[in-house]
Amino acid sequence: MTNTPNTLPTAQEILEPSPTSLLLKRAFGHFGMTFGGGVLLLIFFIAVFAPFLAPHDPYDFDLSKKFLDPIWHPKGTWEHPLGTDGQGRDYLSRIIYGAQVSLLIGFAAMLISGVLGTALGVAAGYFGGRVDMVITFIITTRLAMPVILVALAVVAIIGSSMWIVIWVLGLLIWDRFAVVMRSTTQQVRNMDYVAAAQAIGCSKTRIILTEIMPNIVNALIVVATLEVAHAVLLEAALSFLGLGVQPPTPSWGLMISEGKGMMFFKPWVIGLPGFALFAMILCINLLGDGIRDVTAPENRN
Repeated sequence: MTNTPNTLPTAQEILEPSPTSLLLKRAFGHFGMTFGGGVLLLIFFIAVFAPFLAPHDPYDFDLSKKFLDPIWHPKGTWEHPLGTDGQGRDYLSRIIYGAQVSLLIGFAAMLISGVLGTALGVAAGYFGGRVDMVITFIITTRLAMPVILVALAVVAIIGSSMWIVIWVLGLLIWDRFAVVMRSTTQQVRNMDYVAAAQAIGCSKTRIILTEIMPNIVNALIVVATLEVAHAVLLEAALSFLGLGVQPPTPSWGLMISEGKGMMFFKPWVIGLPGFALFAMILCINLLGDGIRDVTAPENRN
């Protein structure tokens, strides 16, 4: 539309969409990210408000009510909508509280591994030379060790509890952070703005914190989401093998382990926590893939 001298252009015609609005548009237009983030937000809400949502105390047991059928079975009742386990504990309450355990372990292990892996990766990528050689050797050594076997050995030696599992996993899954951060830092350190910061005499610490880190944070977020799923899956595996979270703490992996003896007679005993574990890991991975797709340079149009 051609503007006449008496017609002024509107703000809509003058202003272009802001980068934030474009990012939000891409995010909400990405099905995987929207679906995964929405379901993960629901799981987080359930975990936070578990004391108000759970119909029973997850630790209360009644052996006279063991292995009650869920509501879709003819003998099921609304008193225990998802039935009970082998000790008569309400299954719905234990699944709800199990979300707390999985999210706590997943995010805590991710934070520990993220700090360690990011520090090593950025140092190797920025300084290069001997620093890069030593850190690369450490990363290669870590990659040569199977996580689950090392975790099993360590937990078997020092004992198992929730916090021991968190620290063991956090100190074992940092390698992906280190590899990705090293690669992205090597790309960013050759940019003109880093050279400009060096030219005006900025310290290495300031350059890393103000020039390097803000430009690798997208890759960091993607790796962080994937490592949360990795930590949740490893915790479930350790609990299933009896060396993770210990009874009577409600853990989805432990619930699967406790119900495996009845899998042919009461399949829902392992099916329900298994589905909850599957849904959480799937949604975390969908969210991570969505963040990667939305923030990729080729999609910033």
